Amino acid sequence: MFIQDLIEQRMRKARARVAKETAKNVAIGLSIGVALGAAAGVLLAPKSGKETREDIASGTKDVIEKVKDKVEEVSDVLKKEFDGREVVKSAKAVSKKVEEKADDVKAKVKKAVTSKEPAAAKGQVA
Repeated sequence: MFIQDLIEQRMRKARARVAKETAKNVAIGLSIGVALGAAAGVLLAPKSGKETREDIASGTKDVIEKVKDKVEEVSDVLKKEFDGREVVKSAKAVSKKVEEKADDVKAKVKKAVTSKEPAAAKGQVA
């Protein structure tokens, strides 16, 4: 029984590492996708700057909420699949990093939206 328990424990740790890496890659992929989508939206938008900034702000909020929901789902799955505390801590760490990045993106978008002067008024031409 001891050897079987040891093997099962190592297999759980291996699955936990794979799950952690997968969650990390998903978070990174989502972050990159959000950034590229926002950039494409700004460059290709047929709307005025103010309308575009408002759209980006609302879209960013939606994406942030979706990312948080997905991270929570992954965390819940990991909790159910693995009883080990290491996996839960890893999932929480990844979740915290994603939330920090999301908050950073939200702050940048908010700053851009609340900018008082449009780019053309500052003498900057696109």
